[in-house]
Amino acid sequence: MPITPHKAAFLAHDLSRRYAADDRRRLLAPLSQAKIDLNPHQIEAALFALESPFAKGVLLADEVGLGKTIEAGLLLAQRWSEGRRRLIVIGPASLTRQWSDELREKFHLPTVVLTSDNAPAAPDGQPADGAVWQRDAVVICSYHFAASRIEDVRLVPWDLAIFDEAHRLRNCFKPGNKIGQRLRDAFGNTQKALLTATPFQNTLLELYGLMSIVDPHLFGSLDSFKHQFARRRSEAGLQPLADRIRSYCRRALRRDVNIRWTRRLCRLEEFSSAPQE
Repeated sequence: MPITPHKAAFLAHDLSRRYAADDRRRLLAPLSQAKIDLNPHQIEAALFALESPFAKGVLLADEVGLGKTIEAGLLLAQRWSEGRRRLIVIGPASLTRQWSDELREKFHLPTVVLTSDNAPAAPDGQPADGAVWQRDAVVICSYHFAASRIEDVRLVPWDLAIFDEAHRLRNCFKPGNKIGQRLRDAFGNTQKALLTATPFQNTLLELYGLMSIVDPHLFGSLDSFKHQFARRRSEAGLQPLADRIRSYCRRALRRDVNIRWTRRLCRLEEFSSAPQE
């Protein structure tokens, strides 16, 4: 039996009413169906992204190999379980099929990869058509394709947007970066999650670019950001910047994850070796 919009709204309300935003039980629905072995840091990242329903987005910057795709899958599965079906993943063209396979196999989510073959552009002179993007599935497409159909994309009230390999957008503050600017403006009011292991490499202005996609009002103008942070080099001098992005950015390091797992195993061994009464 299909879930009506009214029933979906009720289920979403009941889910948020019973469990606090940072309560792990909030992810029971997607966790019960996922075919994966989850690590604690992945659940914590998903909860971090879900913590505030009014936030415009987060930056998940775990080191390479720590499972950012799994974290994004949890977010998508949670929104799907709430009846929010306008979901999109945007990333490099070479990874769109991989995303489709991962979401279908690990989270049982229906997906559709949009290309020029199944989502043609509107003829010249014709109005944009957002209906072609509204599928009963998670929409997956490349950065270039989304930017080339940006007027269609704007017409959809997306419930969640995932940007994979988001460092490709970190220069969106530069006038020549048309793709980054189009996507930033089109998803300005959409809840989103940016995934990248390298939020900046050469300059702090790259971090400004990514955070302007997360929330365009976080730092204000580029000149304001430069004045406040660009010339600071010491750890103490950059502490205000770290404090500003704390609620928007989460990063797990491999060494920290390994240390936590070692401690858990030690506690488990101590418990198992303790004399039983």
